Amino acid sequence: MTETAPGQIFNLIDSHAHLTVEQFDTDREHVIKRAQENHVYAIVNVGTQIADCISGIELAERHNFIHAAVGIHPQECSDITEKDLQELAQMARHPRVVAIGEIGLDFHADYAPREHQLHVLRKQLLLADEVEKPVLIHARQSEIEIRNVLQEWIPTRANKYAPGVIHCFSGTLETAHSYLQMGFYISLGAYIGYPSSKAFREVIKQLPLEKLLVETDCPYLPPQRIRGQRNEPSYVADTVTELAHIHGISSEVVANHTTANSRQLFKI
Repeated sequence: MTETAPGQIFNLIDSHAHLTVEQFDTDREHVIKRAQENHVYAIVNVGTQIADCISGIELAERHNFIHAAVGIHPQECSDITEKDLQELAQMARHPRVVAIGEIGLDFHADYAPREHQLHVLRKQLLLADEVEKPVLIHARQSEIEIRNVLQEWIPTRANKYAPGVIHCFSGTLETAHSYLQMGFYISLGAYIGYPSSKAFREVIKQLPLEKLLVETDCPYLPPQRIRGQRNEPSYVADTVTELAHIHGISSEVVANHTTANSRQLFKI
């Protein structure tokens, strides 16, 4: 039997999940049902490459409470062609697509040349503005570079709605403020409850609830109570509970704010 989060928190939104990956191939529909049983109001399933984006749209077409994001992850962009970007642009206009992502920069390892990552990122930022949908930003060991690109992009946008969300943020308060000043939301996952995040929780205390989303990034980053196991959308309540503890308020208040923020950003 799958363990569920303690307590009941209603109307949650998992703003970043990867349900189309192979880790869910044997029980995907059960995982989706379990999310609904645990009061997950909506899930944004996030693509990382062309095939994954196609599968994500198909999944969203089968389940009304699942929405799709389409994008090329920086780790997947080394072989991306202009044809691929044209296909992505077509998918971005699908009515079940609510965001462009997961996009960004990742300099942790040599997944792709930095110049190529930057080119693909800028192309997708232009696409997001063209289709008037927010972006889901991945930034790993590239904070300075990603902020420079975003600060160049923001003034050029025709779309004046919130530009998007910084996925799985774990940076400094100064970095968070720079994103907030650009209009971005900040998304947090179960990693905020890890022992290694003790110092980061001091940053979280100072982040406004009006600009926060919660996510699982499943199947990755499971809650501390099930470390080493697969994460899934039904566990998003763990992040809400931990965030409430950090802010010294009720889980219901955190759930209400983060759900409202996700609905506003993704128009769901």
